[in-house]
Amino acid sequence: MRSEMIPYGKQEITQQDIDGVIDVLNSDFLTQGPKVPEFENSLTKHTGAEYALAVNSATSALHIACLALGLGEGDWLWTSPITFVASANCGLYCGAKVDFVDIDTATYNMCPKKLEQKLIAAKANGTLPKVVVPVHLCGQPCDMESIAKLAKEYEFKVIEDASHAIGGRYLNQPIGNCEYSDITVFSFHPVKIVTTAEGGAALTNQKELADKMVLLRSHGITRDPEMMSETSHGGWYYQQIDLGFNYRMTELQAALGVTQMQRLEEFVAARHLLSKRYNELLSELPIILPHQLENTYSGLHLFVIRLKLDKILMTHRQVFDALRENGIGVNLHYIPVHTQPYYQNLGFKTGDFPAAERYYKEAISLPMYHSMSKKQQEQVIAILERILK
Repeated sequence: MRSEMIPYGKQEITQQDIDGVIDVLNSDFLTQGPKVPEFENSLTKHTGAEYALAVNSATSALHIACLALGLGEGDWLWTSPITFVASANCGLYCGAKVDFVDIDTATYNMCPKKLEQKLIAAKANGTLPKVVVPVHLCGQPCDMESIAKLAKEYEFKVIEDASHAIGGRYLNQPIGNCEYSDITVFSFHPVKIVTTAEGGAALTNQKELADKMVLLRSHGITRDPEMMSETSHGGWYYQQIDLGFNYRMTELQAALGVTQMQRLEEFVAARHLLSKRYNELLSELPIILPHQLENTYSGLHLFVIRLKLDKILMTHRQVFDALRENGIGVNLHYIPVHTQPYYQNLGFKTGDFPAAERYYKEAISLPMYHSMSKKQQEQVIAILERILK
């Protein structure tokens, strides 16, 4: 009888988390109460950013971030082709056009050199981006210093898609401090480092952007008399001054986030122990292990290996299927966005971003989550060794 599948990622819910949610259920507020601000405060305290806005998903956070930066019809948003589709879709939601910058072959993140080459060409033909969205894939920080220099030179705004990266550090500073970007976005989906079930957040150091995103998060409605077009009619009065959305996070989600954030450093440290063991015990196999950019500390949301297919008597799919058949719940992050049918209909084609496409043909995400036991990891390693040898 086959043992239970070891997933590629999973949440860890403790009694402390459960008690926090139950306290909310017994309180007066299930939404728009004190827990969301408490969770936001935990994010600003951890990152050092001035403002944090909790929302119902990282996709919502990306959307309102783009809108706050004024992205609209006729503008361009550039991102990485190796990401979840939301990193690109957020530009389309705003009526903008989307393009991609190929990845660095070592880090799998947006390549600053390729970004610069693309910017030079775009300046010549009048198609410079208004917003660039570098993605911290697997929790590995992008080369944000280089990207920020290019942002200043070519006058584009930067949204860090740090959906994988809370708890990581770049140049010894917490990811999310927005030193090299206008806005940073986190995800709190169950397989992420910290979870609120579903949820996300947008962080910024700019009050104007924070105020705009607060409006967009909740229908464009304000109760602030200073923002109204006329004197308040009374204590019940509010005005819709923009076209916003219902992107609010509930008190239940925020309560879970508050207790999860208290264990963030523990979560990431556990992932680093797992990563160290993987790197040591898989070093002789015909695979490429993850590269770590200098002066960074990854959040290690994912542990991605690349198969050296010229040294393996199996295809990429055969290795993937064999691992799944043996109870190892591997996954693949991600299918290059430009190869999706929707984006192909927009004019993208196979061959546009060769580094991303080659990555896709070789990558497999091994199980990586902070509650993973040594026995489970040894099982992953043993089965991978058996399959590849």
